[in-house]
Amino acid sequence: MARPAQFGKDTGLQVRMLTTIFLLGLVYVVFAGVIFAAGGGAVAIALFAAVLFSVQYFASDKIALRAMGAREVSPAEAPELHAMIERLCIQADIPKPRIAVAQTDMPNAFAMGRSQKHATVCATTGILNLLSPAELEGVLAHEITHIVNRDVAIMTLASFFASIASTIVQFGFFFGGGFSNSDNDDDNPSFMVVLLVSVAVYIVSFLLMQALSRYREFAADRGAAVITGRPSALSSALLKLSSAMERTPAQDLRAAGELNAFFIVPASVKNSVFNLFATHPPMEKRIEALSRLEAQLQSGARPVAA
Repeated sequence: MARPAQFGKDTGLQVRMLTTIFLLGLVYVVFAGVIFAAGGGAVAIALFAAVLFSVQYFASDKIALRAMGAREVSPAEAPELHAMIERLCIQADIPKPRIAVAQTDMPNAFAMGRSQKHATVCATTGILNLLSPAELEGVLAHEITHIVNRDVAIMTLASFFASIASTIVQFGFFFGGGFSNSDNDDDNPSFMVVLLVSVAVYIVSFLLMQALSRYREFAADRGAAVITGRPSALSSALLKLSSAMERTPAQDLRAAGELNAFFIVPASVKNSVFNLFATHPPMEKRIEALSRLEAQLQSGARPVAA
């Protein structure tokens, strides 16, 4: 039976999370300075950021569940799901998260929450009906590992930074010149500077989030393999999910697109022209990494990061 100590410390994931937060923080110090120099009030900027952060950080799981049409289920409503997650949490030595189910044929699962004590694991009815118990256990162990690694909180924080820039860009297009102190916006370029910097900040935030998102999926796959001791079950689940996602109606995929970075399989399994913009590593690379983990476990070696 796997114990928490077997996880080891994924130095690669820790470094990437710290680097992401540091670079995003640095970008936003510059960003705030540009807005202030363009005429934005410091108090208004701070208040806006604080409100947006509070909503994003403390209510992100509720927003995500509402977007998926999911609801929390009790042990009486989903006894097998609760029992499976409870066993996995004992293995991983973390508090049992809230459990939710989304009524959709799209087969997927995700974890949300700001900490191990404030986390939610959500599975769709599509994935519950599609996978075998062993495969479902692998998927849920993957989501539990996201909570163990605390990368869900980092992704939530990173998405907050991108949300600020996106909101300012949208605000600018609707209410052009909002940061200018001039009566004639055409004579004052400050608004355009803020708008251009906002676009640049959004792009940087997006790319940093994608890079972190891809690596954290490898880390969660590894954690699931350690918890369950069956990497092959997760490999089988990923292949089934990829195939099923290709048959999922396009409108269902678009409706769930906002949560792509949090799903175990993105709501679009088609290869991107530029892998730089993918939220997840290529499926074949995930399967290869799980195959190596299978060999390591069978040989008695301690699993190492991919």
